[in-house]
Amino acid sequence: MSFNDRGNSFRGRDSNRGGSRDSNRGGFRGGSSGPRELHPAVCSDCGIETQVPFKPIEGRPVYCRDCLPKHRKF
Repeated sequence: MSFNDRGNSFRGRDSNRGGSRDSNRGGFRGGSSGPRELHPAVCSDCGIETQVPFKPIEGRPVYCRDCLPKHRKF
């Protein structure tokens, strides 16, 4: 009987640790920091004005949603 008790208590501790890690990851991905700040940019391919979630750096190309898939490296 004591063997079964040890096994159950170990499983209980392990599942509790796993549960807390999952909830921490979920909280991190939840994006509680609020909406993203968008910056205006001009697509380097088609020239259309767009907005991007990062500050564009001069000398580096920026692409709109339509042109971005053409330039992704797989």
